[in-house]
Amino acid sequence: MIHGFDINDELICEGIVGDGCGGGRLFFVKKETLYAHDPISKENITLAQNIKKAKKVSKSKCVITIECEDEKIEFDLSKMQKK
Repeated sequence: MIHGFDINDELICEGIVGDGCGGGRLFFVKKETLYAHDPISKENITLAQNIKKAKKVSKSKCVITIECEDEKIEFDLSKMQKK
């Protein structure tokens, strides 16, 4: 459990410091919205909405990948937009 988040939950992933964008933040999908959680300010920042039937969230470098039942969404943190 990190900052009140269960990092074993498939809809939560951790940004690793030094691995591109978003190091030290947690990324998660809740109620069809992708958020970044800043552990210092304790704020949740909305990144993308309308994410239907999300099953898993992962991050590699500056890209957050959201696997949904019907599609795969890639969100580029460096551009702050869906690819």
